[in-house]
Amino acid sequence: MNLVLDASVVVKWFSQDDPAEAHIDEAMALFYRVKQGKDHVLQPTHWKAEVLAVLARDRPKEVDVLAGVLDAMKLPVLDSLNVYQRAAHLSVKHKHHLFDTLYHAVALETGAKFVTADKKYARKAVGEGAVVLLGEVRL
Repeated sequence: MNLVLDASVVVKWFSQDDPAEAHIDEAMALFYRVKQGKDHVLQPTHWKAEVLAVLARDRPKEVDVLAGVLDAMKLPVLDSLNVYQRAAHLSVKHKHHLFDTLYHAVALETGAKFVTADKKYARKAVGEGAVVLLGEVRL
């Protein structure tokens, strides 16, 4: 399966000890599927910065190590005018931040599934297709 993983999903890979985090098991199942090559991930160009922003806020003493881990993942990215244009249209249409719509745009441009834990965006954009909530992913 081809996937685009929202920062809200990737952050959960580093939050296994946080009892407040929902759907850790689903996030970790995706992590292992990607690691084993069962699923393939393609990300927007800003994914590392967005994930690291959350991790730096939540775990500031570990930020150097976490930045290295994110870099070592080597998840491929898609940087194209079509993605930016589609993301901008999604952002305007749904009145939502461009950084969030970039993930969805990558999925729509490539025929992948966009997996997110962001219920607010998923509700707004479900009619666009290709978006699935983390808790509803069927592996």
